[in-house]
Amino acid sequence: MTDDADVRIVADELTKSFAPAGRGGTALAVLGGVSFTVRAGEFVTVIGPSGCGKSTVFNMLAGLESPDSGSVRCHADDAADTGAHCAYMPQKDLLFPWRSVLDNTVLGLQVQGVPKAEARRRARALFPAFGLAGFEDARPAQLSGGMRQRAALLRTVVQEREPLLLDEPFGALDSLTRTEMQSWLQEVWQRYRWTVLMITHDIREAVYLSDRVLVLSARPATVRHELHVDLPRPRDLSLITTPEFAALEAELLEILHEESRRALAQQRMPGS
Repeated sequence: MTDDADVRIVADELTKSFAPAGRGGTALAVLGGVSFTVRAGEFVTVIGPSGCGKSTVFNMLAGLESPDSGSVRCHADDAADTGAHCAYMPQKDLLFPWRSVLDNTVLGLQVQGVPKAEARRRARALFPAFGLAGFEDARPAQLSGGMRQRAALLRTVVQEREPLLLDEPFGALDSLTRTEMQSWLQEVWQRYRWTVLMITHDIREAVYLSDRVLVLSARPATVRHELHVDLPRPRDLSLITTPEFAALEAELLEILHEESRRALAQQRMPGS
């Protein structure tokens, strides 16, 4: 894999198998040699059939899992230090209902040992950019679904760790709110130019937001396809109706359907 100083994530031939539940049985091979890189300021999305190991790769980058073989690196540091350099936003917002929105957003900083007053100052400065100004003292139950996700992302980025790992950040939202959040994320990403690696099951979302889209195969997963999204930025929502956008979406859809059929066939095989 490349040693380019501009590279922020390196996944090199990652393999992983999980032991079967209970005694006996055959280990389940989930990753079969996943390799990719992500450069500074790049927005890369990972898609693939359900159960192919997307979240397993993220867990390795976050330091929550170890590969059976291969390596992961962030900021060209050793694999052992990877989790300390990544900011991970899981699928659910995980906001504590008894804490104010502001106090929820400083949790990561406080865990790092940042004094409370300084943590609150740093988080509060981001509230206008995240559309949360005036809601610092609100409780999570008083926020809409989209606002809760923005608060969760603020909690992630205020830690000033890159890259950002976003695991289906809008998967639980309704269609309209999801579309609004996609537009908002593109705007705020262009402002800050974070290095982002995102998981999604939404092909349109992947094309709309990304510089590149990585398609994982059915397990044991490898990178089946890499799509460069050469569409102009900033991207207006009207872009999704253009022939250029539709062609990219169709290309991904065909490959993903093929891999999903392979995954379904595996599930039907005896012993799988």
